[in-house]
Amino acid sequence: MATNETLSGSEQIEKSALTVFGGWFTSIHGYSSLTVCCFGIPTNLINISVLSRKDMRNPTNAILCWLAVADLLTMIPYVAFVIHFYCAFDPYDYSPEKFTFPWAVYMLFLINFVATTHTISNWLGVSLAVFRFVQLRSTTKGPVAKRRLYNTILKVIAGIYVCSCLVLVPNYMTNKIVEYTDITTNKTAYFIEDIKLGTNDTQPIVVVNVLTYSILTKIVPCILMTVFSGSLLISLNLSGRQRRRRLSVTSTNVRRERRQTKTTRMLLVVIILFLVTEFPHGLLIIISAVVPNFYYTVYSPLGDLMDLVALVNNAINFLLYCIMSTQFRTKFFEMYFNKLSSFKDRERNQFTTSLNITTTSV
Repeated sequence: MATNETLSGSEQIEKSALTVFGGWFTSIHGYSSLTVCCFGIPTNLINISVLSRKDMRNPTNAILCWLAVADLLTMIPYVAFVIHFYCAFDPYDYSPEKFTFPWAVYMLFLINFVATTHTISNWLGVSLAVFRFVQLRSTTKGPVAKRRLYNTILKVIAGIYVCSCLVLVPNYMTNKIVEYTDITTNKTAYFIEDIKLGTNDTQPIVVVNVLTYSILTKIVPCILMTVFSGSLLISLNLSGRQRRRRLSVTSTNVRRERRQTKTTRMLLVVIILFLVTEFPHGLLIIISAVVPNFYYTVYSPLGDLMDLVALVNNAINFLLYCIMSTQFRTKFFEMYFNKLSSFKDRERNQFTTSLNITTTSV
């Protein structure tokens, strides 16, 4: 995540059009990101409550549910951060009243915490692409096999959460708090140390940590999501042609195939959003580590914009589920508006877009 703690380096760079844009966007970042969080926090709570229902539990929904948990964990602590550093104070205010030691500690915690939740989200996106690809090609049937697969998915999710924390331990140690004392007022302000990325003063261990972070948490997951998403599209196209050739033309078969296709398309949209959000970010981090002054001239001015785009990605899944999943939409209205579907609606829902896909629905 981007913050305004960097004092050295950026002040020495002549203002460009991108720097001017970054300054303007920083001025509106506080309230815009706060608006996104105020929408995303309750909607992710809704996602969790709907997807964790007993009649909605299956491997796909388990991944989506824990993805909502990661998104929720990203946005909740960000609210206090953005209120203090962007709303209560001017974004370009570096006064000791704003940068107190407790708030510096909170900023350090948030930087590391958000990096972890983003890593978890990215690898859950990979698992979603891999699982859906395997699911379409699987011929496994039966309740025992389905329960076994569900338990396997839960272990994968737990492994992603634990491994994401362990992999980022070196990154946690990169950021440190430094203090600046104003000799005229004798007041001390606390900031996150400038790692001087892309300069001659950059420490080798910092470069290694930054490259490791960007490759393992962003670039590699995005490549895997791209590969399996492409394979998923090819597999979906081929399996659709094969079904149309071998299945009798009945309303049940046609509706079932439409359900499978629409569900896969919805999951692909979720994955594509990850790629649009995370791959450019990871690429910019790598370039910042190897190209002199790129961090100050390009990455830093775009930092707040990338933060907002990531927050939008965290908050938008609820809208996708409501638009593209009839069963999610039905469950949502039943739970929060006591709007029960008629028997005819329930019967129709069995043949429309559904998140509740089992391993036998291939």
